[in-house]
Amino acid sequence: MKPTAILLLHCPDKQGIITEVTKFITDNKGNIVYLDQYVDREDGIFFMRIEWELDGFIIPREKLEEYIQTLYASRYNMTFNLYFNDKRPRMAIFVSKMSHCLYDLLARYKAGEWDVDIPFIISNHEDLRYIAEQFDIPYYVWQIKKDHSNKAEVEKAEMELLKKENINFIVLARYMQIISDDMIKSYPNHIINIHHSFLPAFIGAKPYHQAWQRGVKIIGATSHYVTSELDAGPIIEQDVVRITHKDNPESLVLKGRDLEKIVLSRAVTKHIERKILTYHNKTIIFS
Repeated sequence: MKPTAILLLHCPDKQGIITEVTKFITDNKGNIVYLDQYVDREDGIFFMRIEWELDGFIIPREKLEEYIQTLYASRYNMTFNLYFNDKRPRMAIFVSKMSHCLYDLLARYKAGEWDVDIPFIISNHEDLRYIAEQFDIPYYVWQIKKDHSNKAEVEKAEMELLKKENINFIVLARYMQIISDDMIKSYPNHIINIHHSFLPAFIGAKPYHQAWQRGVKIIGATSHYVTSELDAGPIIEQDVVRITHKDNPESLVLKGRDLEKIVLSRAVTKHIERKILTYHNKTIIFS
């Protein structure tokens, strides 16, 4: 693939923003290969994702952010993020004892579906080390005491490893621990979680047993960014599967786990492709 720049931005909606940005790119010999935009008419906010080839582009990539900030961000009160497709994001995976999401993530990674690096896996249990060894990925364990008396110490060690390995984002693949505010602040809208239901239904232990007891006709899964408010962060992806009276708690668990894998992988894919914009507590997902 040719090297490209990817610009994600949002700002108050004003006439001429698309024209200004595209003219800046084409005037500097950039070839636009992707453009998608959306206007939230209730809040009056403009959102855009634009990508262009860097071969022959006049402005050096190390100066590009400075140009955008000076020419457009200040002028339009614009918030933006600039990425380059040849700079692979580095993803850390956190797990506990459930293996289904971890297997799915690593299978997609090894199959070459994602342009991403996975330097290591972190867990609070030894149970899934054998999977990491199968995929030849380092596996670190920090056990958290039942009274959580060592949790601050554990997260400090985890943060040191994340920083050392230049991790860009984290995926919680059924990691059964609450992430601290300090870690969330270090990775705002860069920690992806998978939840076992259409939030906020059936929160807590044995969600599929709760669903079966209620006689529901669909079960769902939700992937979202982690915020300090538990399971209330911006939603990235959701899906459902139909069930019937013939299902039991065990079959609901199997169907639910399959759905969790799919929903989490879709969310991770969109994040890796830099196709998600967060605004307040919502996401704009570009096609």
